[in-house]
This record gives sequence, C-alpha cells and structure tokens, in this order.
Amino acid sequence: MIKMVSAVAMAGLMLAATGMAQAQERTFRKVINSNPPAPLHGAMTEAQARKACRMELAGSRESKASIRTKTKLCIDQKMQGNS
Repeated sequence: MIKMVSAVAMAGLMLAATGMAQAQERTFRKVINSNPPAPLHGAMTEAQARKACRMELAGSRESKASIRTKTKLCIDQKMQGNS
C-alpha cells in the first residue's frame, strides 16, 4: 500500500516537473521570437556590400590575389556597418 502511494506521488511529481519545464520553454521561445535583433546602423546585405566594394576597387592595378583579399575585408566591414 505504501509503495503504491509513493509510486503515485512520484508519478505526479514527474508530471508536474514536465509541465513546468514545458511552460518555461514556451515562455523562453516567446521572449526570443518577440524581440528581433536590432539592425546595425549602416550595415549592408552581402549583395549590397559586394557590389559597393566591386565599384570601389574597379580599375585598380593590383594582383588578383590582392584585390580578392581587399574585397573580402571590404565586404566584411560593410556588412558590419563599418563603411
């Protein structure tokens, strides 16, 4: 009899803990999804940054490797908002 009561009590506690965890998870999802990340001021998309950097480096008389390196750095800076 005591074993049966304790088994029922354990099952009840486990269900209660599971319910609390699910409620906490739902709340956490709401908090994350309700606040979109703040946009970076002056940041560009990758396509916009690539086009702007290509225009800046057009006509330069450097090696292809040098231009490629400078383009990658330029794109990274523009995507982070550092023009």
